Amino acid sequence: TPAPRKPSKLGWTMRLAVAALLLGLTMVATGDEGDKDPCVYEALTDNDAVLCKGLKVFYPELGNLGCMVVPECNNYRQKITYWTEPIVKFPGALDGATYILVMVDPDAPSRSSPKARFWRHWLVTDIKGADVKKGKIQGQELSPYQPPSPPAQSGFHRYQFFVYLQEGKTISLLPKENKTRGSWNMDRFLSRFHLGEPEASTQFVTQNYQDMLHHQAPGGSSEPKDKPEPR
Repeated sequence: TPAPRKPSKLGWTMRLAVAALLLGLTMVATGDEGDKDPCVYEALTDNDAVLCKGLKVFYPELGNLGCMVVPECNNYRQKITYWTEPIVKFPGALDGATYILVMVDPDAPSRSSPKARFWRHWLVTDIKGADVKKGKIQGQELSPYQPPSPPAQSGFHRYQFFVYLQEGKTISLLPKENKTRGSWNMDRFLSRFHLGEPEASTQFVTQNYQDMLHHQAPGGSSEPKDKPEPR
């Protein structure tokens, strides 16, 4: 006698279920990250993007971080704390000019309570225009590069880069400024050497890599006065 159809239907259903399961496993293995890829670069908020003018900052693996949030994937937020200085390019630099590069964190120890603003991460003077145009930062290093190291539970920090026209001035730090990098009065420094508006600037945002599970909007609660206002 012919076999009843019911088991055949059941077998077909099982085969469909197995195929669906295999397809699901394949998607998990190959394409799951496509749905919620943590490597998608998030742009800064409009308020923070105001600072992004003509400067590019390249880190290993990440490329140009200007106006971006450091992504969570691949331990990037930890790696950036020990990578050496980035490549900083100012394509609009004049060949015969000399420039100053400043990198600061205005959110030390936190953006909500920046009592140690500005934290000076890097200060280089006497950079030739032809060099910075190609991303070569050679000059007088008054403050060696210090990687971004936001404290745990301090939220997102902005890391700001500014390029100023030096115009033949001899730039130096006061003994008091050399004692510490924190609570640097950047405005006073700019005024002391009559440095005008930056020729170019940019910034990126990151947070302590251990804070990744506590999601927080990178923008925070900022106001324009949080950014340095060169005089």
